[in-house]
Amino acid sequence: MKHINASCIIMLILAAGSLRGQEVYPTAILNFEERGRAVAGYAGKVADILYAELAGHPEIWLVERSAINQVLQEAELNLSGAVAPGQAAQVGQLVGAKILITGSVIETDNTIYLIAKMIGTETSLVLAESVKGGMSDELGPLVETLAGRVAEAIATKGKTIVATRVPEVDRVANLKALLGEGERPTLMVSIKEQHVGQSTIDPAAQTEFVLLSKQVGFEVIAAGAGSEKQADVVITGEGISEFAMRRGNLVSVKARVELQAVNRRDNTVIAIDRQTAVVVDLTEHIAGKAALQEAAARIAERLLPVIAGR
Repeated sequence: MKHINASCIIMLILAAGSLRGQEVYPTAILNFEERGRAVAGYAGKVADILYAELAGHPEIWLVERSAINQVLQEAELNLSGAVAPGQAAQVGQLVGAKILITGSVIETDNTIYLIAKMIGTETSLVLAESVKGGMSDELGPLVETLAGRVAEAIATKGKTIVATRVPEVDRVANLKALLGEGERPTLMVSIKEQHVGQSTIDPAAQTEFVLLSKQVGFEVIAAGAGSEKQADVVITGEGISEFAMRRGNLVSVKARVELQAVNRRDNTVIAIDRQTAVVVDLTEHIAGKAALQEAAARIAERLLPVIAGR
């Protein structure tokens, strides 16, 4: 039997405690936009200094800048501070970030303005902070001030732009209230799932969707040969989870689930939906399961009322 070093146990306990007691936000910093000839070449410097200044804040997990550039190149995207929140959110989801930081460097009337936008990648909600100085002022101290304001905004207001995980009891109660006492069609649920890099079958999304369906009164037929004939509505799709980033003992995993509901009697599509989720936990496996479960639960909240005609 292998013995675990006591210090490792303490580190895991401390990490778990920090995860429960303090929100952590996987964050990506994009290049800033430049406005004005006098600030040409400043955008990359601002982003790099901002990255260095924010790296030490425990509530902010920064995605490596090289990883972001690789994603942008592979996706053939070139995003800067001028992008709309919805577009920026796309990049945040690709790199596994819950918050995306971008912004502008503006020169006007011999004054320089540094404006940072913090965008929730799952909500598209925005926070903003800014600083200003003279064009002759050193850039470093201005960015340091901006970094302090950004870190404070994320620490105190981050919850307002990041999608929160709804407790199961509240999710069930809300769905029951929305569905009322109306008829619930019989369901069959079959979701193919995979965690990138692992070949094991782990039906986390399917389990979550079935559990939530049964908790709000739907009868669910077990997926298998011939079972479709017993169902009124067949729900199929796929889920995938993938490692995003690691910091110390904690790991961030992103997941995406895509589902469609089909009326078995006439094969018409009732609804199609998809959801991305990012979860932080102590192990990649548990984080992956939790991310798939969260994505499936959010889809169920929207899909089940449509199936029931509400």
